[in-house]
Amino acid sequence: MSDPTIQLRLFESGDATAFRELNEAWIKRYFSLEQADYAILGDPVGHIIAPGGSVFMASADGEIIGCCALVFVKRGVYEVAKMAVAEQYRGRGIGRRLLAYVIEQARASGATLLTLATNDSLANAIHLYESLGFRHLPPEPSPFARANVFMELPLTRKPGDLRASQAS
Repeated sequence: MSDPTIQLRLFESGDATAFRELNEAWIKRYFSLEQADYAILGDPVGHIIAPGGSVFMASADGEIIGCCALVFVKRGVYEVAKMAVAEQYRGRGIGRRLLAYVIEQARASGATLLTLATNDSLANAIHLYESLGFRHLPPEPSPFARANVFMELPLTRKPGDLRASQAS
């Protein structure tokens, strides 16, 4: 049987339940839900999108199988958060495709820096982040007790991107 066609897109009305369920599944598997999780997962529009962030979804044959958020921090800076891929779809490169898509969407929107917080027990996730250019930072305060690894990815113009270099 061949792999389904994966589609990547922005969050739409009706995606909130899938976003919550995908994230609850991995968090409960490795940790426990924290107060900040309940707030964000209970209202992604109010906590992520309305303040200037975005949520991206991955679907296969109409089924939502993954998600990733860009949480607005300050002008040009976003936190990559709440990234999840349904367990039965892991190991197929979907997380890599989703994260690469999110990075490109952030770059296209003018973001200059992406940050993230994760946990050292999530070795596969850390390897993915490193492979896409994220670098480690010293520890910093986080609303999540489980966060003990901090990373960032400076975003620069791609070679050949003339928008920022054209003279007026």
